[in-house]
Amino acid sequence: MEKGSNGGFDPKKEIFKPLDVSESLERSLGLYGLIAISLSATLGSTLFVIPALGADTLAEQGGTGAGLWLAFIVAGVVVLPSALSKAELGTAMPSSGGSYVYIRQTYGAWMGMISGLGLWASFGLKSAFALIGFSAYIYAIQEPLGFEFTETMSKVIAIFLLSLIVMVNIMGVKSIKKIQIPIVGISVLFILSLTVLAAGDPSFEWGKPIDAQAFSQDGLFSRNGMTNLGTASAFVFLSFAGVTKIAAVAGEIKSPSENLPRSMIWTLVLATAIYVLVSYFLFGMLEPSELGIGTDKPDKAPIHTFAVEVGGTNLGLLAAAVAIISMAGMALSGVLGSSRFIFAMSRDNLIPQVFEELNPKYETPHYAIIITGAAMAVAILTIPVGDVAKLASGFKIMIFMLINSTVIVLRWLPDGETWYTPSFKSPMFPAMQFFGVISGLILLLLMGISALIGASAAVGIGTMIYLSYGRKRAEESLTPWSIIRSRMLNKEQYEVKKLWLVFNACAHPQNSSHLTLKEFTKALGVLEPPAESSRVESLFNQIDADGDGKIDIEEFIQSMSAESTS
Repeated sequence: MEKGSNGGFDPKKEIFKPLDVSESLERSLGLYGLIAISLSATLGSTLFVIPALGADTLAEQGGTGAGLWLAFIVAGVVVLPSALSKAELGTAMPSSGGSYVYIRQTYGAWMGMISGLGLWASFGLKSAFALIGFSAYIYAIQEPLGFEFTETMSKVIAIFLLSLIVMVNIMGVKSIKKIQIPIVGISVLFILSLTVLAAGDPSFEWGKPIDAQAFSQDGLFSRNGMTNLGTASAFVFLSFAGVTKIAAVAGEIKSPSENLPRSMIWTLVLATAIYVLVSYFLFGMLEPSELGIGTDKPDKAPIHTFAVEVGGTNLGLLAAAVAIISMAGMALSGVLGSSRFIFAMSRDNLIPQVFEELNPKYETPHYAIIITGAAMAVAILTIPVGDVAKLASGFKIMIFMLINSTVIVLRWLPDGETWYTPSFKSPMFPAMQFFGVISGLILLLLMGISALIGASAAVGIGTMIYLSYGRKRAEESLTPWSIIRSRMLNKEQYEVKKLWLVFNACAHPQNSSHLTLKEFTKALGVLEPPAESSRVESLFNQIDADGDGKIDIEEFIQSMSAESTS
């Protein structure tokens, strides 16, 4: 084949195929362990802090902000397509790295670098935020305990907890599972107990959270009401970031084709129900003004305030203890998921390979865990983590949009690309995925300039590191997106890529440089079903000019291209 006859496509390039690291990391996570880790990652840093902050966002254009429960439902519906898409992708590529692996596989090394670093940073920052977020609960109980708590003490405790969390992560997911299940169980039971106590309290007002004024002075269906609801939904969207985080450890999941989609759906349903219950009963019991709604200091320990209202000081102390343990548990899950992005990028040569080394005793990526913990420590000590995490939230929404688009690209691959065989497929394709992309874009715009700045910064830093390090070392590859793009823009190049895919899919893995007659028959069956055996053998002998019983890639593409145009 003459150089340039294929429109610039080199058929000798190997397509990037999913890397299965299941032989490296032990598969020890079952369904209940997955749900426990996912719920901890989802609820830990947000359930105990976000209700007052979200209600304050809802009340920006007037109203009481008591309708926050509906914003959680809207956000949960928007997350659903991403959860289904990620579950599908996870069963097709059950390896550690989650979203990074899927985007890297579909769009190439550059987008993989951007998504991997961005996810690592945003998950780490959110986990760091959880570790210092418990300080609000300690401040809230200073008076009953009779001591004064300083900012320095808060950071010392946060670093101490972080050190323990890093050590537990190095010891492996079995240790994490044993810790997470009781933490999640206690947290959920305690929160449900508060709602039961509130429901039985004579002062509880059932109608207040659904009153029109709860959304805006002009009502829910006014322009301000709908805008406020959308903005609040975008804000609390961060509360669901942990729903799909478990895909980052897909390489350590038992029966991932079954347990991965089940755990995501159950986590989304349970988390949405808990958020709705808490926000509904919180604002049915308390006046928004009691939580600082509409002021420059919304309550950062709303569950403590709620507990004191329904059960007194002692219950408030218990609420603070549960909140602190739960947020520490979220950070435990955060280090687990975040470190796997570093592990996966190192495995793909985008960052130094030292981060893919496994601990000889516990078989965990200890260097990836240590660097994640070190970065979180720097954030705790030097950066206003709450502000940075808010900026990073825009990038998370963009990742969810990319995940939905990834399923669209992979489902639309031409015949012959046989490696994408998910055991679970998202229902209502592609409408579900298009809804996820469009709704994510709307939320991103509603979040305003800060989210766009955060996303842009992540793209810029990821690009800089890729150009300076990753591009020289990462294997150049033919990606599904490049194939779909050729299908839309360059028909000639698309036909060549399609032939390459068929050749690659039908060649024997140990002798992938050529096709035998049997393999050629399989390839022709993909291209021209049904193919008569006599015609197949005649065509094979015609292409095999040297008579060695084998056809290489260039012979195959050149002859089949001529066949299709004749």
